[in-house]
Amino acid sequence: MTMLARGAGTARETGEVYSKSMVKEGYYFGVPPLVLGGVFFLLHWNAAAVVLVLLALFVFSFFRDPERVIPAETGAVVSPGDGRVVVVTEEEYAGRPGKRISIFLAVWNVHVNRAPAEGTITKMEYRPGKFLAAMRERASVENEQNVFTLSTDAGEMVFKQIAGVIARRVVSWKKQGDRVLRGERIGLVRFGSRVDVWLPKDAEILVKLGQNVKGGSSVLAQWTGQAAIRCSAEASSAETDANLTASGRRS
Repeated sequence: MTMLARGAGTARETGEVYSKSMVKEGYYFGVPPLVLGGVFFLLHWNAAAVVLVLLALFVFSFFRDPERVIPAETGAVVSPGDGRVVVVTEEEYAGRPGKRISIFLAVWNVHVNRAPAEGTITKMEYRPGKFLAAMRERASVENEQNVFTLSTDAGEMVFKQIAGVIARRVVSWKKQGDRVLRGERIGLVRFGSRVDVWLPKDAEILVKLGQNVKGGSSVLAQWTGQAAIRCSAEASSAETDANLTASGRRS
């Protein structure tokens, strides 16, 4: 039976980044048009007031930050973000064969990004670039992005926050050397974007093209990698020790 953990990582994070239901940046971007809309209503500039209030509501919705139920099963790799799977392909990374999953985040999706697995961020690289539409294949390489290399019990994986034609800023709340839990909040990309996950070739991809996923709760792949090899080696070693002990007793 699959075990679940609610809101993994929330106890480790502080209110400096987000509140319970919305990223705090939502207040910075949403309150000004809301207040200005109220002023315009008082001045009877109703059309402009309605536009500003609707804009404020959109901003509050964009920066929402719902809790998620995080899968606790061994080897589960969860989606870093909400959206639709637009690419599932075999792809080399730094000369290593593997597989890439790309997820497009529309403006109406939750844009808080989460760690796909538990591990340590061994490298985090900001790459300036273009602002192509995030749906385009070239966006994975050419657009502005944060690239995270994550060392896990299974091995090394890579995931990216990628800006789009509307999203003009990738924001990370983590730094190199930080340890993260599976499903822990790690940042956001503003106003429409894309997230990529690269895994070694032995990972089993569980999602299909066109599938809608939820950040932190939808399982993209199953990957035990080196952890499975270590467990097998430890089990074999324990069995050998037990046999030697039994042999010694018989002699």
